[in-house]
Amino acid sequence: MASITNSPMRKVSLRNLAAHKVRLALTVLSVVLGTAFVAGSFVFTDTLQKTFDSIFENTAQGVDVRVSMPDRNTSGVPIEDVDKLAAIDGVRAVAPAVSGQIVLINADGGAVQTGGAPSIGTSYLPAERAITPPDPYSEGGPPEAAGDIALNASAMEKAGLSVGDQARILVPARGIVDVTVTGIYEGSGSDTGGFIGALFTDEQARSLFTDGKHVDYIDVAGTGLSQTEMQQRVEQVFPDLQVQTGDEVREETKAEVDTALSFINYFLLAFGAIALLVGTFIIYNTFSMIVAQRLRELALLRAVGASRAQVGRSVVTEALIVGLIGSVIGLLAGIGLAYGLRGLLNAFDVGLPEGSLQVSPRTVVVALVVGVVVTTLSAYAPARRASKVPPVAAMREEFASTGDSLRVRTLIGAILGVLGVVLVVVGSRGTGQGAALTVGGGAFALIIAVLLGSPALSQPIVGALGVVFAKPFGSVGRLARTNAVRNPRRTAATAFALTLGLMLVTVIGVFGSSAKASINALIDVGVTADYILTGPNAVGVPRGAADAVRALPDVQSATSLHGVRATVNGQDEQGASLDGPIAGVLDYNIVDGTADLSGNNMMVSQTTSTDNGWTVGSTQTLVGADGTQYPVVVAGVFEDNQLIGSWIVSDEAYQALMPVTSLPDFAVLVKAKPGADVTALRGELEQATEKYVVVQVQDREEFKGTQGQQINTLLAILYGLLALAVVIAILGIINTLALSVVERRREIGMLRAVGMQRAQMRRTIYLESVLIAVYGAAVGVVLGIGFGWGFVSTLRDQGLGEITIPWGQVALMLVGSGIVGVLAALWPANRAAKTKPLEAIADL
Repeated sequence: MASITNSPMRKVSLRNLAAHKVRLALTVLSVVLGTAFVAGSFVFTDTLQKTFDSIFENTAQGVDVRVSMPDRNTSGVPIEDVDKLAAIDGVRAVAPAVSGQIVLINADGGAVQTGGAPSIGTSYLPAERAITPPDPYSEGGPPEAAGDIALNASAMEKAGLSVGDQARILVPARGIVDVTVTGIYEGSGSDTGGFIGALFTDEQARSLFTDGKHVDYIDVAGTGLSQTEMQQRVEQVFPDLQVQTGDEVREETKAEVDTALSFINYFLLAFGAIALLVGTFIIYNTFSMIVAQRLRELALLRAVGASRAQVGRSVVTEALIVGLIGSVIGLLAGIGLAYGLRGLLNAFDVGLPEGSLQVSPRTVVVALVVGVVVTTLSAYAPARRASKVPPVAAMREEFASTGDSLRVRTLIGAILGVLGVVLVVVGSRGTGQGAALTVGGGAFALIIAVLLGSPALSQPIVGALGVVFAKPFGSVGRLARTNAVRNPRRTAATAFALTLGLMLVTVIGVFGSSAKASINALIDVGVTADYILTGPNAVGVPRGAADAVRALPDVQSATSLHGVRATVNGQDEQGASLDGPIAGVLDYNIVDGTADLSGNNMMVSQTTSTDNGWTVGSTQTLVGADGTQYPVVVAGVFEDNQLIGSWIVSDEAYQALMPVTSLPDFAVLVKAKPGADVTALRGELEQATEKYVVVQVQDREEFKGTQGQQINTLLAILYGLLALAVVIAILGIINTLALSVVERRREIGMLRAVGMQRAQMRRTIYLESVLIAVYGAAVGVVLGIGFGWGFVSTLRDQGLGEITIPWGQVALMLVGSGIVGVLAALWPANRAAKTKPLEAIADL
């Protein structure tokens, strides 16, 4: 008999796709799920990148040369150099950088919230002194005298202010400044995402944001000279300073932004890879089932002359078509996903700049290639297996073979499982990057072990779960258990998608609960103050708030906590300073010397003392940012304490070493006088700090809650992303169950013919889905707890000393997985219940 040519086989493939529209839709959906997340990750990060690029394209516009200090850990460039730069031949304008953090207080007396966007005050330079023309004004004009400010349009809208209104600005290092709004200017591309920009007169800006002697950098614009020529002239006058061209500044800024965004990019692509991995198993499982239910059809093609290669190619051709369609839809879905993700982050008010979505040619190519290649490879193995089945044998079989023996893959999985457990345990005993990599290697080995061993593992576990679930449902429950156990490959592949999703959710849950528990333990043990005054991370507690609190009659002490940066023996060091007594507000143990922080005394931790040889009585010289040398004497050594840090100096040392613009407090620890009404003291503290707007008065429990809330905000974003992977897994269960119903059409018809009611059929599918979902969730939770424990253990040197398992969340996920199983089975179960017995039995 003449063999069938490729052209008829292609027609067979196309007609087969058209004839099974539901199966086609489910198969395409599996590809869409796998590609949408990857495409969405690329679109989201490209959009962020483009938006930031457009913003920083305006950085240093018109600047020929920027002059700064070679070492950033300094006070900056002397302001006196401005006149020297202006005197260089060819210089047109010189603009010192004068800006700083502010808090705008709205018309109602509250702080204007910007999310993560900057809130900056800067100096206004008139056109004749500016590097570039000033921004145009939509109303009013620029500031003309001390106390005047101009605001960008979005800031005016957020604050509810109008031109001529009186307002207040909080400058953390200086306190409250009363101002009058003189104008509204139209900002550049940075006027998005909650950005606040207040323009002051140059003289007032210098008094607010500098120490009066230095600025961060000075920009220079020339006339008729190239940037390189201007750079050379400036370098001749200032050989010890860093002199960059405007182009170099923009490239450096762009590189810094790229580095910052690379983390987000890798982070999102990691989730995309997880989604793709889950999607790959869905696709593979889908095609395995499709080939199984078409086994007799393919056998007939072999019987009428089709070769093995032609049968295999027909299945792969279908996969190519499905992959192409699914990839295109996945690309569109990914764009929508990126849009939704940006909306999610904006809902958390993280202050991302706005911009149109960017769909680059690379994203299109990656989405199409990934979708098509993954689909084709996923279809190749079952197609190859189907082509090897003898025609006569295939026509006698109703269902797909369960495949080869599970012995080899189970043995390999067991070996990898033992190796993975050993690596996780060994890695958890250490700290740092090496230990984390060891735990990561163990985690990878265990995931592969579960992938290989899950079919064999599913039989006893699902069987045991089935016994529990079967009892209340009698014969229906036993039938559901039999259906879930008899094809372990399908059960394992379906459950593995949910396993991955819930594994990651559990890892993050363990990390979050451990972080909060560690912080709570530190505060419970280390903080003995009655109240803690705090402010926003970027602002701190404004200078002056602590003095206002100290004046209260019921306050025994108010100790301000500062950060100190200094150079010691050529090394940059980070320490702390206390302005006020440490006794009564922090719990600490002195192991040598005393806790006296008066004068130029210093206290150091045991680890710092051992590592650096800083013993009691020794003298160290701290060098400040402006070169100030301040000798300190080690008065005491304290037991390592995460709250206190490596070393502490007095407020006198802090004042000498740190620039005036860095003086806000991290926190103020308040101790009530003996016998004072601590509850009533809260009201007194709130009233005393009311004018500082951003200051929060918290007791220890509230302070712990605030720290935990910051962790919760981060976890919420992670959970939002992981929820998408879990949704993919749920849709994969729906997909597999629906195809399983199609595959078992004759069996379902026979059950209906012998008396099974529609409600009983639906319950059978529900229970089968619940068994698969609970099995996948249980394995994922166990893996997640193990991996979370391992990773958190490697971070104990970073303060994560408490490892806590969120058992409530674990129980909720297991219960939720059962509910997910029921919801996932609704449509497949309804489809099975509607199966007409005689038609199903008559099907080939």
